[in-house]
Amino acid sequence: VLSVDFFFPDNLLGISWVDSSWIPILNNGSVLDYFSERSNPFYDRTCNNEVVKMQRMTLDHLNQMVGVEYILLHAQEPILFIIRKQQRQSPTQVVPLADYYIIAGVIYQAPDLGSVINSRVLTAVHGIQSAFEEAMSYCRYHPSKGYWWHFKDQEEREKTKPKAKKKEEPSSIFQRQRVDALLLDLRQKFPPRFVQQKPGEKPIPVDQIKKESEPAPEAVKQEEKETVKNTQSAGAKGPPEKRMRLQ
Repeated sequence: VLSVDFFFPDNLLGISWVDSSWIPILNNGSVLDYFSERSNPFYDRTCNNEVVKMQRMTLDHLNQMVGVEYILLHAQEPILFIIRKQQRQSPTQVVPLADYYIIAGVIYQAPDLGSVINSRVLTAVHGIQSAFEEAMSYCRYHPSKGYWWHFKDQEEREKTKPKAKKKEEPSSIFQRQRVDALLLDLRQKFPPRFVQQKPGEKPIPVDQIKKESEPAPEAVKQEEKETVKNTQSAGAKGPPEKRMRLQ
């Protein structure tokens, strides 16, 4: 943000002037002489006051002249004096140009309304611009998430805050049935070649497990003979005797 002095190179609002040797003798009669010191940057040496001073006339002659002049506008001895710079156009018509105030011997230029507004606007714009720059430094964007704010204090809070376990939402019946159907379809298309029956054991080929699970033909015949014998023995025995019921 540019300062006011950039737009107004001759701006004197940021400086002050003082001559400590004059401070003890400042009063209503000497304050204009104090202001007209050659080292004072606020004093215009082409003014009518300088002409009156060189011709050794009184300040009353300023009313009869035309041009820039300085007058004592207000005085509150010994601490405060206000001097006005004005453009005199006639004995009864003047245009104020600037005001200067002297506090404890130090001379300052009073800011005009335009300078005050300009300074306040530039200060406000600088503050708003700084706020936007700081806000943009915390802005983050990701195509999948969009925009969000990322603050440094938030990272510290997340580190100190105990992490809560997220509860998993239970799956619906449709989801379970759909997953089971997909798994069954994949199992039929791509049957497993190796099976691990117990954890820690080496995987065994599926073909070998099928051969071991099929019984030998001799064992099947032996089982059939045993079943036939059992049925015959059961048929040879008579029916069980009936016991008399006691009345």
